Amino acid sequence: MSKKSMSLIGILAVMVLVLSAFVPAAPARADGGEVYYLNFKPEVAEIYTKIGEAYKAETGVTLKVMTAASGTYEQTLKSEIAKADAPVLFQINGPVGYANWKDYCADLKGTELYKHLSDKTMAVTVGDGVYGLPYVVEGYGIIYNNAIMTKYFALEGAKAKSMSEVNNFATLKAVVEDMTAKKDKLGIKGVFSSTSLKTGEDWRWQTHLANVPVFYEFRDNKIDLSGSGTKEIKFQYSDNYKNIFDLYINNSVTSSKLLGSKSVDDSMAEFALGQSAMVQNGNWAWGQISGVDGNTVKAEDVKFLPIYTGMKGEEKQSISIGTENFFAINGKAPAEKQKLAADFIYWLYSSKTGKAFVTNDLKFIAPFDTFADNEKPTDPLAKEVLRYMSTPDLYNVAWNFTVFPSQTFKDNFGAALLKYAQGTMKWEDVKALVIDQWKKESK
Repeated sequence: MSKKSMSLIGILAVMVLVLSAFVPAAPARADGGEVYYLNFKPEVAEIYTKIGEAYKAETGVTLKVMTAASGTYEQTLKSEIAKADAPVLFQINGPVGYANWKDYCADLKGTELYKHLSDKTMAVTVGDGVYGLPYVVEGYGIIYNNAIMTKYFALEGAKAKSMSEVNNFATLKAVVEDMTAKKDKLGIKGVFSSTSLKTGEDWRWQTHLANVPVFYEFRDNKIDLSGSGTKEIKFQYSDNYKNIFDLYINNSVTSSKLLGSKSVDDSMAEFALGQSAMVQNGNWAWGQISGVDGNTVKAEDVKFLPIYTGMKGEEKQSISIGTENFFAINGKAPAEKQKLAADFIYWLYSSKTGKAFVTNDLKFIAPFDTFADNEKPTDPLAKEVLRYMSTPDLYNVAWNFTVFPSQTFKDNFGAALLKYAQGTMKWEDVKALVIDQWKKESK
């Protein structure tokens, strides 16, 4: 072989090496790696087993899932995090959870999943750091039956022409009270389903409804939800709470004096059977509505309205969308394990396989822009949550009830609401109890 030929071969070899550097490489499999996830939700434990099998098949990484028994998550996490083989992926329940576990929460600002969070204000943040990523969102408000509302708007003297006009408390009150006067014409027993004040069934009022005035108090006083400013409240918007609570109990299927016997199931059945036009609850309620024997409400008629209380500017208020479920990554774990955890949660919410599990099996409304329309939940209330989330000119009422001091506080608040509804406790005494109990339980 001539020197010229050898030179040509050498040149070609170099060219092949150079060109090969520009050929995209297939994603590397990380065989042998493991992600240890401490799961909060017992009801989805079996689903995570299937997710782990699929993830192993696609990436080579093992997903080790341990599920805490109901009501024992904090205790289990405290035990597991102290071990040499500690969870690298775990959950915090919001700012209070972060305050408890901040020494273990890595900054997730640079992760791929955070980049795709639709509303970055939903993350748990401190300063410039991001320490908790919401992995499911839910929404609650006033659910209404649009067929009944359309029937009302067609009546002579109706206080509004469509639901688009019902965008503040004053209009809502006028419409509701007029509907009560015309309930026989509308074929309903009351505008609102029963306010369930039976012990253990009052969470919609001592948590979800109470969140609305607390949200505004924290917002207007610029309270840091991860700081000590949440240790007491003035309940300065208690009259706004009273506005909507009175509207509920005075325009109800059931007399206010009898509400102590009513459960959430009773309330949802009344709505499903067309006995009421409205009920406060969340998107999870669709299963209750559709599952009631004799249900008369069509899916296309089930809609959400924000909980208006008479706050200034509430025409721009959305329903309350949030979560108590945030992914956190153990900042004390080796860097390579932290990356494996970040890769897993991104796969779960971005890959075709992962997204199918999220929507169809976990049945989550995902707060990430990686989901196409045909990959999102299709039940009517989930669609309503997604509609409100995608309306940029409305502000969200965040889930600040994650900082409520204790279950004892909630239970005592609920008991006081029942006494108020029955006429045996004055509203100013309810307000005083809320303020005192909050401060006491925060200690």
